[in-house]
Amino acid sequence: MKANLLFATVLAIAGVPAAADDARDTREILRVEAELCRAFETGDADTLRKSLDPRFTLVSSSGVVTGFAENMAEIEQREPSYEIFRNHGQDVRLHGDAAVVTGITTVKGRAGDKPFAADFRFTDTWIRRGDSWVLAASHASRLPEGKTD
Repeated sequence: MKANLLFATVLAIAGVPAAADDARDTREILRVEAELCRAFETGDADTLRKSLDPRFTLVSSSGVVTGFAENMAEIEQREPSYEIFRNHGQDVRLHGDAAVVTGITTVKGRAGDKPFAADFRFTDTWIRRGDSWVLAASHASRLPEGKTD
């Protein structure tokens, strides 16, 4: 009887809060992902500065690797400029103080004087810094036209 009570107590202490923490972390990561999308649409460099790790890397759909400075310059210059920058179909997998998010990003905008619209399959790697999550790395692969799943 004491063993069952002890086991139930351990589960209550360890299991429920962990599930609640996971749900809270998942919501927070998705919130920050949406905030980053809005930052790309509006050219909000301050949001990117606080949400990207200083060692952030992006592997673009063309295989080009850029870092924090290049991504900040792009957003500050608004080149390219985005009318739409939205994530959807996201899946968050938590691994302690790290998380991997996969999904699809839909973009529409202009690069120079040329309009563009495309969907990209992405993988984002998040790390916990204190009480917040920051984006450490991202990779994007362009999807064939019309394919969004």
